[in-house]
Amino acid sequence: MEQNMNVQDTIEELIEIGMEIAKSQSLELSINRKEELVLRHIKAFSKKEARITDFQPGLEWFNVAEGLSIYQHLKGKIVILDFFTYCCINCMHVLSDLDVLEKLFSIQDGLVIVGVHSAKFSNEKNSRKLLSAVQRYNIKHPVVNDTTMSMWHYLGIVCWPTLIMLGPTGELLAVFVGEGHRDELIIHVGVALTYFRSLNKIHTNDIPLQLAQHLLPVGNGNILFPSKLEILQNGEGESLVIADTGHNRILVTDTTGNVQHIIGGPNPDFKDGNFETAKFNAPQGVSTLDNLIYVADTKNHAIRKIDLIRKIVITIAGTGIKGHDYVGGKIGKDQVLSSPWDLAVYKHENGNNIIPVLLIAMAGNHQIWALFLEDTIWWKNKGYKEGTCLAIVGSGTEENRNNTYPYSAGLAQPSGITIAEELKIAVFADSESSTIRSINLQNGHVLAICGGSRNPLDLHDYGDLDGVNYAVKLQHPLGVAWHPKENIIYVTDTYNHKIKIINVITKQCKTIYGYGIPNENFFFDEPSGIAISPEKGFLYIADTNNHAVKMIDTEKGNITTLPINVPIIETDNNYKNVYFFDTTISETGGKLNVLFSINFSDRDLKLNPDAPQKWAINLTTNSSGWVGVENCGELSNPVSLRFFKGNGTHEVRVILDIVACKSTECISKKLLIVYHIHQVPDASTIVTEKRKVVVK
Repeated sequence: MEQNMNVQDTIEELIEIGMEIAKSQSLELSINRKEELVLRHIKAFSKKEARITDFQPGLEWFNVAEGLSIYQHLKGKIVILDFFTYCCINCMHVLSDLDVLEKLFSIQDGLVIVGVHSAKFSNEKNSRKLLSAVQRYNIKHPVVNDTTMSMWHYLGIVCWPTLIMLGPTGELLAVFVGEGHRDELIIHVGVALTYFRSLNKIHTNDIPLQLAQHLLPVGNGNILFPSKLEILQNGEGESLVIADTGHNRILVTDTTGNVQHIIGGPNPDFKDGNFETAKFNAPQGVSTLDNLIYVADTKNHAIRKIDLIRKIVITIAGTGIKGHDYVGGKIGKDQVLSSPWDLAVYKHENGNNIIPVLLIAMAGNHQIWALFLEDTIWWKNKGYKEGTCLAIVGSGTEENRNNTYPYSAGLAQPSGITIAEELKIAVFADSESSTIRSINLQNGHVLAICGGSRNPLDLHDYGDLDGVNYAVKLQHPLGVAWHPKENIIYVTDTYNHKIKIINVITKQCKTIYGYGIPNENFFFDEPSGIAISPEKGFLYIADTNNHAVKMIDTEKGNITTLPINVPIIETDNNYKNVYFFDTTISETGGKLNVLFSINFSDRDLKLNPDAPQKWAINLTTNSSGWVGVENCGELSNPVSLRFFKGNGTHEVRVILDIVACKSTECISKKLLIVYHIHQVPDASTIVTEKRKVVVK
């Protein structure tokens, strides 16, 4: 107990000193002077020898082959403990800072970052859900699931995110509360490494990394962590716009899943251009207007516009860098934004004209913003020029505060928004308060619809209860959609894995799909987005962690997975390891079975027996002469293809996704095998081959 109090006292002292150092960092001091202040601080606290207890045994770890110990694996390292919960937008912002740190200082240099997941919501305690979050956010450092928050309570931490820096023998050196400490972190880590290296206390050994990315679906033909979707109505009928977030792209399909456009992807970047050259970074919300698609390009902190006629992507707001502006008012690309998460086009009646206004659920600022697409006059007869982007609802303080004055309302990470045109309101999913709330689009009044607590400061009142108004309990809802014919709101109650409907007038909420309701076919995994086709009576659900879009026929009550077959867009040049094989099979049809034997040019590399080694198949063109018996499998099982009667050559691309290890380091590799299968007379109807592949 005495040691615990000593540690917590040290934490409190470090927080106070950290605030003083942060103030000095903001002053126009030279880098040398800032480093001197930090060095003096680090020397003082390293002598106090306030060392923390080790991680509890038996916790589940990710991105490592075994659980880590501060006093074994991490001895001789500067360690940053990132206390986070994966729902938290501020925690997501910190990840980009940590990514910069990892690029500047490697494990061999002496820095190790450990994510200590301390869940806010009960759903987040589930290790399978946390694994999906680690993959979705592309976290590459070790993460431990501290389900009981033992380290959190032991250190006396009070908010997410909090970062704690440890010295090479587990001593407390610094504490950073909240986001926005990138420069301070860089200076602290650089100074600490230099100082302790001069004392010969920094070790250059590796740790047993084993990234979780290899557990993701194989191949480019899948969608990956889809987040939001929307119906596109134009002269050609009805299409579906899907934010394929994990592939950093937007897909446009018909309502049966046939892909019409692939825009952006696969790697994150921030570029305007045509559909092939444009780049996004984890796009989320999409909204449509005629032949235009507006995109909340979340990690680029920007709003992008896709023109389906001209086939180009342009940025219409945001700079590509996260801002801290809670007012706005600049034009277009001069206005900084912070993690826009969802969009909705409001058709504003301005006299005899209908003027489109793009509403933005600005999760990073806990506000609702507006981007005026044309000159217009809005609340209190104030005029706005085309391109003006500014906050219209929310103080920026994270809370669940409703108010008749829109700027005095407090929001908590709004993540979904829709327009109920008939009622002249916008409805938004306020995820961190687990509520559904509304904005009167004529005067800005913010009102509660259902969920959450009456106490505006209570952001922990969540659960899974149907009912009316505050009796309703939700858990981190992310998606909302308005059904104009039924006058109801559909909600993706994300962390309850359910779809619910809400009568906006009566505030009655009812579960209709999910978690086995109404039957065993209705199971989702953190569904994030929802779209409605009122004419056809179909719901489309972005079933995020299942990497799928689900379609529900509301009249017949059945559910299907939309078969989205994305044509392969990667070329041979995208792979470091490409192999070409030919074989023949009978023109009467037959079966080809291929097993692959993996060898490495680096003899120290070995396949990791504990990691799944996978394959997937793709064709460059549609062919009626073949059928894949399997679409994806383990490397120990043969790639199996059945061919119908035909002739000519079929090109099959096999993507091998393997994990290899050397010493304590594990790496994932993707290999492309281009197989040319020739159907000719007098060839065998059953061909079994074992192909040796040497990986560089």
